Amino acid sequence: MISALIFDFDGLIIDTEVSAYQSWQEVYQEYQSFLPLDVWATCIGTGIDAFDPHAYLESLLGKEIPHESIAERRLQRHLALIDALSALPGVEEYIDEAHRMGLKIAVASSSPRAWVVRHLTRLGLLDKFDAMKFGDEVTHKKPHPELYQSALDLLGVKADEAIALEDSPNGVRAAQNAGIFCIAIPNPITGQLPLDHADLLLSSMASLPLAQLIEQVEAKRQALILEQSK
Repeated sequence: MISALIFDFDGLIIDTEVSAYQSWQEVYQEYQSFLPLDVWATCIGTGIDAFDPHAYLESLLGKEIPHESIAERRLQRHLALIDALSALPGVEEYIDEAHRMGLKIAVASSSPRAWVVRHLTRLGLLDKFDAMKFGDEVTHKKPHPELYQSALDLLGVKADEAIALEDSPNGVRAAQNAGIFCIAIPNPITGQLPLDHADLLLSSMASLPLAQLIEQVEAKRQALILEQSK
């Protein structure tokens, strides 16, 4: 039986992915350059350590650019875009419904604790989670399973008792590598990336009540078990 939900954060609870890409794209445009989505995608769901947008822009330009001033200006633009956003459709309903159903809920994010806590506090959601684990608290970020394994340990549940909600290919792999059934709910950026490896795909949390989603998950898992036993 499902007893826990584990949420990604960026691009899943709030759409930070569009503003992250947009704010860097604006920097590139200042230098008459372009940041392809497939290049940027290498860091989606796993953290900026996987891709250095400064270094990539310098490789395109063939010269050095001022890192600190660009990074600060880009961050302020990113934050301004995010601070105008609310939680994505269905997020608060899923959290409230999970509580009514007696499910435990956690956040497993590759982003630093301070980043996620800042935004969850603004949204009034911080105290609604039973556990949280962040990229600056583990050795390996997504797609490595460590974040999800740590979240399971904090919740005190087994992998087959949880469902992961993710928006990115790296996030889906991380959950699955931890043995967790993973549902992909893409945003406008990650919706352009391959997510066919997810166990289930939803257009939005608002498209299906949580109770019905859990029914679908349990039915699909039972069907897989039957198929594997043949």
